[in-house]
Amino acid sequence: MGTLLFLAPPIVACIILAGILSYFGNHILSRGIIFIDIAVAQIAALGTMIGILLGFAENSANAQIVSYAFTIIILGIFSFMKVKNQVLPQEAIIGIFYCIALGMALLLAEKIPGGSNYITKTITGNVLWVTWKSVLYCLLIFIPVIIVNLVMGNIIKKVSHGELAGNSMSRTRIYDLVFYITFGIVIVKSVPVMGIFLVFMLLIGPASISRIFVRSWTGRIIWGWIIGAAGSLLGIYISYSMNISNGPAIVSLIGIATYIAAFTKLYMKRADKNILTTN
Repeated sequence: MGTLLFLAPPIVACIILAGILSYFGNHILSRGIIFIDIAVAQIAALGTMIGILLGFAENSANAQIVSYAFTIIILGIFSFMKVKNQVLPQEAIIGIFYCIALGMALLLAEKIPGGSNYITKTITGNVLWVTWKSVLYCLLIFIPVIIVNLVMGNIIKKVSHGELAGNSMSRTRIYDLVFYITFGIVIVKSVPVMGIFLVFMLLIGPASISRIFVRSWTGRIIWGWIIGAAGSLLGIYISYSMNISNGPAIVSLIGIATYIAAFTKLYMKRADKNILTTN
């Protein structure tokens, strides 16, 4: 019972984050900007480091505000860099953003006491030490994000699927901006809890598995949520029972599951093809 009470906040946090990251992960896959999440996560970490350099405590509200402001500004710039006849692929722009954010974070780490430890922590995270206070803050911040995406969900979905390509670029940019701002808010709050690698995996891994087997948009989000939550809970149990790092354990589990799902689907296609050929 004591172990369950200790693990209750991490379990609830993983279930909440798996759901909202599954939603955004399906949008990311549809948009074909796979590495935007890891770039945004690094930008969010850089924003927190800037807040620390300004004299704010790492987990203080002021440091979080600086991180939110910095992340939203960068995402706003990214959303307005999209043009109809784009010369550079979006993945190239994302890669440049990521490299700049990582490079600046490494430079700032030299000026912050324990900066190298902070870099390591932002990469790996530490889910086991999540508190009920952190879970409550996540809920309070995610509720407005969920409401916005429920109200504008259909339009944002059409933008993600390229169904508004014939509309004016300025109108599409507004929807893009709403999507990226809400996405950035989620990432800024998720990184301190999960770490950059785990946030990336929860965004892409479960969404990829559900995309392989499920056709409907709602079904993909729901199954991505279930897969992400199950993988997180199993990873927490393994890391706790074996006394190993929780973030890498969850990342490894979901990553391996993604490849198994991909090979299973490939085998099923070949089996179906052989049956049709035989008949």
